[in-house]
Amino acid sequence: MLHAAQHWHQAGTIQEWPVDYPGYKIGDQPAVYCLEGSIAITGALVQWLRDNLGIISKSSDIEPLAKTVDDSGGIYFVPAFSGLFAPYWKSNARGAIVGMTRYVNKGHLARAALEATAFQTREVLEAMNKDSGVNLTALKVDGGMVYDELLMQFQADILGVPVIRPTVAETTSLGAAYAAGLAVGFWEKVEDLRANWGKDKEWDPKMPAQERDKKYQGWLKAVTRTFDWVEQKQS
Repeated sequence: MLHAAQHWHQAGTIQEWPVDYPGYKIGDQPAVYCLEGSIAITGALVQWLRDNLGIISKSSDIEPLAKTVDDSGGIYFVPAFSGLFAPYWKSNARGAIVGMTRYVNKGHLARAALEATAFQTREVLEAMNKDSGVNLTALKVDGGMVYDELLMQFQADILGVPVIRPTVAETTSLGAAYAAGLAVGFWEKVEDLRANWGKDKEWDPKMPAQERDKKYQGWLKAVTRTFDWVEQKQS
């Protein structure tokens, strides 16, 4: 959702993609349009590490495990389990872990899994910047993954802009409550809601631009390895 002229919003499992559609309409006010896009696997990748591989016992263990290493050890985890969504839309892609060596351990896997969300978010936001002509200056985040501070710092680093977590991180539920409050007259106008918004924490980018670009180029290379894995049946 476009929160302000140059602030994009990232949810815990769904990110943005340049498809223009009505976001909401309140009363007789003009409709507010949004850009939306889907990424298939983000938080579900952490659950996969927990349930399928058993390298963590609960989802919150992912951050301390990832912190046991300084970086991802040169690996990239592309979670195209059901294909790639925005901005590729390739249903015949499949997941891959690339760059593996004997040096890699489960800490590197955990870190690469978290970094996958940040890389996918950058891909979508670059597409949004291009299609909208409005460059990203800050990213407001919500959802369960925003409490992973290692991820939030890496997200700021890989985007090169601040990442902001609000006081109330379950924005979907909050939005529904706001709409109901407006409908029954608890709040008189949308502007009243803005006074309720508060910033809990902000992460500023610390990664040098050269390192950021190198990591992102590695990600883009890794993504291409997942293309066309499922062969299309000939009719």
